[in-house]
This record gives sequence, structure tokens and C-alpha cells, in this order.
Amino acid sequence: MKFWIVITNLQGGGAERSILNLASGLIRRGNSVRLILLEDRIDHALPPGIEPLFAAKRGQTISKGWIGKRVAAWRLRRLIVNDLAGERADLIISTLPFADEVVRIARLRNVWFRITNTLSGEISGLKSISVKKAKRRLARYRRLYSGQNLIAVSEGVAEDLRERIGIRSVKTTTIYNPIDLEEIHRLSRATDIDFPPAPFIVHAGRFVPQKRHDLLFDAFVASKLPHQLVLMTKSSQRLRSLIAAKGLTDRVIVVGFVPNPFPWYARASAMVLSSDFEGFPNVLVEGLACGTPVVSTDCLSGPNEILTGALRQYLSPCGDASALGRNLASVVESPPVLGSDIVSRFSQDRSLSALEALAKQKSAPT
Repeated sequence: MKFWIVITNLQGGGAERSILNLASGLIRRGNSVRLILLEDRIDHALPPGIEPLFAAKRGQTISKGWIGKRVAAWRLRRLIVNDLAGERADLIISTLPFADEVVRIARLRNVWFRITNTLSGEISGLKSISVKKAKRRLARYRRLYSGQNLIAVSEGVAEDLRERIGIRSVKTTTIYNPIDLEEIHRLSRATDIDFPPAPFIVHAGRFVPQKRHDLLFDAFVASKLPHQLVLMTKSSQRLRSLIAAKGLTDRVIVVGFVPNPFPWYARASAMVLSSDFEGFPNVLVEGLACGTPVVSTDCLSGPNEILTGALRQYLSPCGDASALGRNLASVVESPPVLGSDIVSRFSQDRSLSALEALAKQKSAPT
């Protein structure tokens, strides 16, 4: 089957890495995949067989305003006519709101929009800045996704779309991010890594309000663990200032963007997620796949679909640094036994089979 995948770029972030996993997995299963980037910005190492097509010229960035979206849509249509002439996709997957808007404007058919975040959490965060901006964002999402085919990356995201955003789509299905567990195991065994000499806790996530680094630091202090805290994110003056304000300059290591984070996950004493909201936090499954215990806020959405059974005890209320710190100390001092069955339900094959089933269906027009 033929898949086209449209995304703005491959510059950092879990959503971008998930798209590469999705594309490479589909190719390994004998499908044809066209990965279309709206701009030429790539941080990730490209898996074998992945050669992106670029709608914009090399090095050309896209304006994200009203005109920029329409120019990007025109370039996308031009690429399809010139470079993909005669081809027809069985399924087009679009990911992240900007790319989704461009795809809508370009009037492509057989499209499923893949929703990777809890949109109501984003809107709630905007309310603290501007109620008007929050209302505009909500209206934007309703215009964009109502009456469309939607893929939610977790049951929590699907519920959020229905109950909090008020989206009534043609079809909505939940397909977890495809996670290549065997590849994670292989990559986690890399040895050419300059790890800190002391035991460490790891946190992987961009330095944005959603990820709540302030809560992370407070929980780390509350845990009273002697470990260092490794942040897998790009450094910035704001981040360094926050670390200094929390008195953690000598205990926090910012390693930047790491193309292969799995050896770090495997070596860490624990992984912690402190977010106010997520879509489906891959890092929790990836950490567990590396045999590393994880703790998380019980945010919307995803963590409570991953940390089930005995692992549910390592969920803490959002915004509660003391509870998160206690769970962090507990999981380090008495690590749980992590069987392979904990992550098997998130295997790549399950997700890819579900996407192939969608491609066999006749999609509603967009």
C-alpha cells in the first residue's frame, strides 16, 4: 500500500521521532512511504529507506501566518503535481496542527489527521496568558478538525477531542505511537557514551511550560536523593536561570538534544515525567523498554494508560511536587520488577497493522 506522511519538519520532539518510526516500520512491512516535509529542517538521523521530499527549497523556512499557510499549501500541491505525478496514496497521514492546516487548505483527499497532544491542556495553559487567545485557539481547532478523519495517539486524546474540545469527526480511531521495542533494545546497548560518573535520574522533554521543569526541580529536591538530574533538552538562558534559582547548578546536567537517548535511559536509576498534559508520552514506554523504572504526573493523557496495574502507584497528581518526589525516591530505593509484557501492548506491529487497516478502507473526502 502507498502512504504519504506530511509533517512540518523533523526538528526535535517526540512527535517527529514517532513519525520516523512509523515511516520506517511501514516500509519494513513492504509498503511504499512518501515522507513530505513542508520545510527542510531535520535534527533526527534518518532510518534506512527514508528519503524525505521537501515542499520548500532547501534552507527555506515557512512563515506560520495566514499567508504562509497558503504559500505552503501551494508548494505542497506543486510538489504532488511535479514530483508525485501519477501517484495516488491509499492513505495520507498529517501530523501536528500547522501541517494539518496546510493539508486542509491544499484540499488533499484520503487524509487522516493524527492528533498527538491533549489539545484542551494547551488551551488551558493559554487561558493564564490570554482568555481571548485561548478562545481563538479553541475555535481554530474546532474549524480544523470537525468533520475530519482523526487518529488519536491515546484513548485520553480521543476523549479530550470529544468531551473537552467538542470535535465531531467523521471517524476517530485510537492508534498508539509505533514503538520499535527491538530497535530500542539494540540502541540502548551503545557503549561510546560519556555518562556522568555519579548515579543519575533522567528527564527527556523540551523546555516549554507544558513539561513543568519547575515542578521537576522541586520534586527532585523533595526526593532527597543524592543523584544528579540529567535533562535531555536544548540549553537556554531561561533554563539555566531556573536551575540556578532552584539552587541546583551543581546537580543538574543539560546534555542537549541526543539522537540516541536510549543508552541514557538504560543507565539511569529512574526516569521522571512532570508534565501538565501530554498526548502519548513515548518516553515512558521507552524507559520501561530499557528496563528503567519511571514515575509520572497523572496528566491528561497517556501516563495512566501506560502505568497500569502495580505501576499505577508511581502516578502522582499534577502539580504536586511532594508526591512526585516521594514516588521518585520510592522507585529508586525499591525498583519494581519490569516484565516484557508491560510494554508489549505498545509494539510497533500493532500500530502499523491498524494503519494498514485504515488504508484499506475508503476514507471520507476532506
